[in-house]
Amino acid sequence: MRGLGWTFRLMVETVRVGGHCTQHPANRILTTSISCKQDISFCQKHQKGLEVFLRSLSVASTPPALSPRFCVQASFLACGQEEMAAAETQLYAKVSNKLKGRSTPLLLEPLLAMGFPVHTSLKALAATGRKTAEEALAWLHGHCNDPSLDDPIPQEYALFLCPTGPLLEKLQEFWRESKRQCAKNRAHEVFPHVTLCDFFTCEDQKVECLYEALKRAGDRLLGSFPMAVPLALHSSISYLGFFLNGGPADVIREFAMTFATEASLLADCTVKPCTKQLHLTLAHKFYPHHQRTLEQLARAIPLGHGCQWTAALYSRDMRFVHYQTLRALFQYQPQNADELMLSPGDYIFVDPTQQDEASEGWVIGISQRTGCRGFLPENYTDRASESDTWVKHRTYTFNLAADLNSRKDGEASSRRGGEFLSQTARSLSGIQALQATVARKSVLVVRHGERVDQIFGKSWLQQCSTPDGKYYRPDLNFPCSLPRRSRGIKDFENDPPLSSCGIFQSRIAGDALLDSGIRISSVFASPALRCVQTAKLILEELKLEKKIKIRVEPGIFEWTKWEAGKTSPTLMSVEELREAHFNIDTDYRPAFPLSALRPAESYQEYVDRCTASVLQIVDTRLQDTGVILIVSHGSALDSCTRPLLGLPPRECGDFAQLVRKIPSLGMCFCEENKEEGKWELVNPPVKTLTHGANAAFNWRNWISGN
Repeated sequence: MRGLGWTFRLMVETVRVGGHCTQHPANRILTTSISCKQDISFCQKHQKGLEVFLRSLSVASTPPALSPRFCVQASFLACGQEEMAAAETQLYAKVSNKLKGRSTPLLLEPLLAMGFPVHTSLKALAATGRKTAEEALAWLHGHCNDPSLDDPIPQEYALFLCPTGPLLEKLQEFWRESKRQCAKNRAHEVFPHVTLCDFFTCEDQKVECLYEALKRAGDRLLGSFPMAVPLALHSSISYLGFFLNGGPADVIREFAMTFATEASLLADCTVKPCTKQLHLTLAHKFYPHHQRTLEQLARAIPLGHGCQWTAALYSRDMRFVHYQTLRALFQYQPQNADELMLSPGDYIFVDPTQQDEASEGWVIGISQRTGCRGFLPENYTDRASESDTWVKHRTYTFNLAADLNSRKDGEASSRRGGEFLSQTARSLSGIQALQATVARKSVLVVRHGERVDQIFGKSWLQQCSTPDGKYYRPDLNFPCSLPRRSRGIKDFENDPPLSSCGIFQSRIAGDALLDSGIRISSVFASPALRCVQTAKLILEELKLEKKIKIRVEPGIFEWTKWEAGKTSPTLMSVEELREAHFNIDTDYRPAFPLSALRPAESYQEYVDRCTASVLQIVDTRLQDTGVILIVSHGSALDSCTRPLLGLPPRECGDFAQLVRKIPSLGMCFCEENKEEGKWELVNPPVKTLTHGANAAFNWRNWISGN
């Protein structure tokens, strides 16, 4: 065939997306021409390469947030019109057909054209659920500094059967109410579901095959999937949920086994389907005394509503299965190179066993958004649920399933639930009327204000003392002065005072308590200087510093395992505190003498002394109808309230993680309900105190830097 001159033109039409100003399809056409002298066989030989080039050019010429529609027109400008027209039509059809679906090549090729390697592109697609190339591109940009980006670590996948519609709404209502009335339990970590298989791994390049396995399994069982899925309530001392029984459960198990078989054939995955009792968990690992309340809430769930059941394929990062998940509440700009940047909504994975390097109030975590590891202030975060970081990939929806067999029981349960709620409302009304005439005993537990070493580190004392042992103020956040100690300034090293901000925090809290109208009847404080200082400052703002004496109780001191050194900390004596103008009650006989504090005590020993101390504090103030103020450490908000509430101690690991999140002047408020013979945790009388960090500033560096 003769040589011919030809022009390859790319026309890109972009559409308006999310309000961005884009090219108008009618009058804004991006045209790129490539001209050369070649025969028709060149076009046919390099057809695939031209297609890839066009896609890469389209991606490079269009903002990532846009979804371009493009067509390719090859116009051959010489003789052989029929052959050229046929070649043009063939090329156009081939490119158009590839654009009709969201196959792996279509999602992958734009990423490869931008220079990303195949393995990281596949990793980004798997991590974002293989939805769009734009989402994968955003993930890659976010993880540009991720040290594990090139590691061949696949995602873990699992298949769940999830309810939708009215039943899901009622289950979510149960989730919220059970959490409010009975605190969080393990079931709250995941959305309502029936587990169809255990988590399994799948190579990133084979994830598309899992979607096909799900479709094949669903299509095969679609005709036999039950129109009604009976749910039978089952309860034990640590578990509450619905069991799926009978023929419908057998069909669902068959669906799970079919998916496992197809996934093995198509994606070369080892999937273990659930062949035992199918169940939808409502509550798990809760406190035994909450069982009755949870059962009453569960029986109020109406099971007669229609339900569309959906099989959903989810994935998670297998590296963080045993980590705790935190959600960022506030923006945080790093002050040092080893800190993480936080944006509201970021998820952080925290390993509870690797927090030894972190200072009080800080944790070490890995950002899900960036993959980077660093320190972050824990009071900028809140505990998130385990499934919040899972990624939904594909779903298969079955026919409408109305639980007709359970409608009758559901209506009866609803009536019983209504009667229970009505009785509860009448009971609460009577209690409220009685409370109007009967005063209630209350305990307010408060954490101390910001301490100096929390800001300036363990070497804070070296920063503010002269070689001859005299104190000076190197920063405005150091206190103006320190009280005198018989053994000199070195005794402050493990018994630090409040910072200037800590003093300010304590005064703000005291002023807010004054405005609330709360009546403090007695004050107990840990012997740590920072706690006694906080108690004194609160009393000053309440105008009670001369009327109420501070009772120093060593039994509510910090867990000594967390204190530095192998010996008990050197604390100020009652006489030294009085000399420093603290109004101390010298006649008070503590429940736990200072000399009995043991260094590096066990967790159980710590819990036992706190329990004994707080119970004695409450019992010795039987005539008090006001509020007993306890000023202690962050740990006391848990260890000094759970004995009153009748709750067992937390697991040691959970306790340590909880305490790290308690900010300065954090409060817990307990009230005695005499009518029901128990204590209750209620809202504190004042709002929380939230503020940001303020880094050190050196004007000389600023001048030289500019």
